[in-house]
Amino acid sequence: MIPMVVAERVHKSFGHTEVLRGIDLTVETGQVVCLIGPSGSGKSTLLRCVNNLETVDTGHIWVDGQLMGYRVGGSRLHRLKERPARQQRRCIGMVFQHFNLFPHMTALENVAMAPAVVAGEDRDVAVARADALLKRVGLAAKRDAYPRQMSGGQQQRVAIARALALQPKLLLFDEPTSALDPELVGEVLTVMVDLAAEGITMLVVTHELSFARDVADNLVFMDGGTIVESGPPARLIASPAHERTRSFLSRIRAEHTGIS
Repeated sequence: MIPMVVAERVHKSFGHTEVLRGIDLTVETGQVVCLIGPSGSGKSTLLRCVNNLETVDTGHIWVDGQLMGYRVGGSRLHRLKERPARQQRRCIGMVFQHFNLFPHMTALENVAMAPAVVAGEDRDVAVARADALLKRVGLAAKRDAYPRQMSGGQQQRVAIARALALQPKLLLFDEPTSALDPELVGEVLTVMVDLAAEGITMLVVTHELSFARDVADNLVFMDGGTIVESGPPARLIASPAHERTRSFLSRIRAEHTGIS
């Protein structure tokens, strides 16, 4: 089976700042892989490169066997223009730290918009799927509510339903709970646990070590634009091999309770 994500020797700079320094990463189909690390370590940039929101400087990323951001012409690679790049992104759903819902649209309209507008799907079909997805994330009663009428946790669950609306092969989560009040984190993580149980491939940037330990197949610690170490979450959390990882995990434990 072809891996869902393969990154090979990926480098990415912004100006004179090198944010990714030779990333190699494989995510098998059906896996949940969590990325942890300090701010500025390159985690979010890596997700944006996987989703082709940022084009890598050197190296390559494949999603489900498709080279992201480029087309092959003869013996050379050519960067994709925006329209074919958008087509590539249709197989990938992304959930951001800040919910990015359209404030003038209801929950139902936010979820149905992409299939109806981006994919040209029949509106009745798009609305029926949106209804089903809102029920899936426990928000059937909020279908006609606007973002301002929902809690942060509810808005993020709408964002997850929206990411599922185009029936993606891969879901990317960029710190989906970091903007939430602590009492709302659990309702979002519960949805993510359910998605993982359904076998959806997920690449998750998170500081929620309990989620990573209990749900992820692989845990990756990044620092300074590199992958310092990776492995089974329980092993890496309990006995990391590198001092940089130990220091980071100690700080996270000091900030969050419930990790022994």
